[in-house]
Formats: sequence, structure tokens, C-alpha cells
Amino acid sequence: MTEDTRLDPPSLEIEGSRATIRLHRSRHRNRVEPGDIIRIMEYLEQVDANPSLRVLILAASGPAFSAGFHLGGFAEDKEAAARAPSFEAMADRFEAVRVPTICRLQGGVYGGSTDFALAADFRIGVTGMEMFMPAARLGVHYYPTGLERYVSRLGLNNAKRLFLTAEKLGAEELLRIGYLTHLVASAELDAAVDTLANTLANGAPLAIQGMKQALNEIGHGRLDVAACAERARLCKESEDIQEGLAAFREKRAPVFRGR
Repeated sequence: MTEDTRLDPPSLEIEGSRATIRLHRSRHRNRVEPGDIIRIMEYLEQVDANPSLRVLILAASGPAFSAGFHLGGFAEDKEAAARAPSFEAMADRFEAVRVPTICRLQGGVYGGSTDFALAADFRIGVTGMEMFMPAARLGVHYYPTGLERYVSRLGLNNAKRLFLTAEKLGAEELLRIGYLTHLVASAELDAAVDTLANTLANGAPLAIQGMKQALNEIGHGRLDVAACAERARLCKESEDIQEGLAAFREKRAPVFRGR
């Protein structure tokens, strides 16, 4: 009997100002099925629609982060495959989500999930992990926005190295080239994620979310200057900037309300 690959779908957990999307198919290295894409896209819409959320974490169970998209899922769940957006659309949507994002990389990341993780604002990995992009070994020409994201985040030379040679890189090299933004021991991973998540959640949300959007646009070479200036104006006239200045004068932690 063929195993039902629809079991163990991703979950959305919300705790205070923090949301976590978690992959649960650890026995298959958290491969992403067509139905998972539908669910994750719905979760991202929920996150964007909830003004109380300040940070989103992408996490996974088991020893590996993710093996990427399961091409066989098209045959195994034809109904979901017919309705599901592309893996490219999911990665792009994750990059564009309103709040800052952290990818918790507790183990290896492979294939399409290397781009899914790269779409996060921060990637915290652990010593001993690895990643590789096997497109050249499989005869796959990767999708355009994934190629663009690699170049914009890692530089042209590193993107060519990873895509054209399918070289497997270890944690220290991933940190050196900028794929990882933080590298910690496995025992310190959750503490590192918590520390960064708290820092982001406690920052001024109008400023953080506005600058995230502008920086992503700059990284892709398409800054909307007028929209960026308008967000800056709104921040200048906000209650948050008054709170930030008052907290600085009074030598206390600010309490931002996003307005």
C-alpha cells in the first residue's frame, strides 16, 4: 500500500507576537508536497492579516530541515497538485511577508528548500549541517526568482558555484558566503532563535516592516522610491517614533504599538 503523503501537514503556531510555521514530515526529510504549498500560502495570508504579529519563524521537525519539493506529489495527490501554486510562488510569498522572518535550520537543507530558506530575512544554522542545490545533477533549470534570490543574497560567484557545480557546503562555509546569518551549536539553536525573535518583536514595527520591504526591493534592483518615502513619512509622524525618542531620553526600553 502506498503511504498517504498528505499526512503530517505543516502547522501554524501563534504565541503572543510570534508565529511559527513548522514542517512535520520528518520521516521524509520534510519534503514539501503540493498540499503543503496550499496550506503554507494560507498561513502566510493569516500572518499578514494579523496586526499583533511581529515576527515569523519557519521551522521543521527531525534531523533535516527539508529535502525540497516532492515531484512525485503531483502523481500521488492529483487534486492538490491541480490547485497548488508553484513552489516558486510559495518562496516568493514567504520573502514578501509583512513581518521579519527567521529560518531555524536544525539540519540539512536541500533542493528547493535551499531557496525557501534563503527567502527568510535571517537563517540560523547549526554546526554540522549542510546544504546543496542538485539542479545541475538532475538536469533541472531552476525557476527565475530562485536564481535571482541566490544572486541578490549571495552574490553572482556564489550563486554560480552552488547552481552549476551542485557542490555540497558545510556550515562554516555557509556562514562565510552569507547563506547563514548566524551559526550556533545545536544545543544553542532555540536560545538563538528566541533571542533574535524577541529583538525583532520588540523593535518598532512600522520602521522594521517598512525597511524590510525597501531592502528586499533594493536587493532585487527594483526599489519603489515613492512608496519607501511614504513609509518613512508615516514613521516620522507616528506615535512609535515619539515613544522611541522618549525611551531614549528616559533610558528605558521602548514599548512600540505599531502606530
